[in-house]
Amino acid sequence: MECMEISLEGLNIYARHGVMEQERKVGNRFVVDISLSYPPALEAARTDTLDSTINYAELAAIIKETMETPSFLLENVALRIRQAVMSRWPETSAGKITVRKPAAPIGGFRTDGGPSVTLSW
Repeated sequence: MECMEISLEGLNIYARHGVMEQERKVGNRFVVDISLSYPPALEAARTDTLDSTINYAELAAIIKETMETPSFLLENVALRIRQAVMSRWPETSAGKITVRKPAAPIGGFRTDGGPSVTLSW
């Protein structure tokens, strides 16, 4: 089956996720990448209309809204993003979400990329 892949990369979102109380109080910068396989987007390619595809602005808004609810784990954040996306676009046949915390407080270390979690389906 033919399918379009729709991606948003490098969404910088300030949120309050983490196990440490300070992370949940002060917050941190997170970076979200998402890629979705969406068969109906082929129709959008043929007709050049937004109605048959995933609106990037709406996708970004859903991710931002989901990130507003604090979580202890990045795994939970990724799962909740997937649930919100699938609720809005159930025709999505596959996807991949990566959530990174570039400035994670890892005792005694400075990281360039920080920890990340990737959820694929």
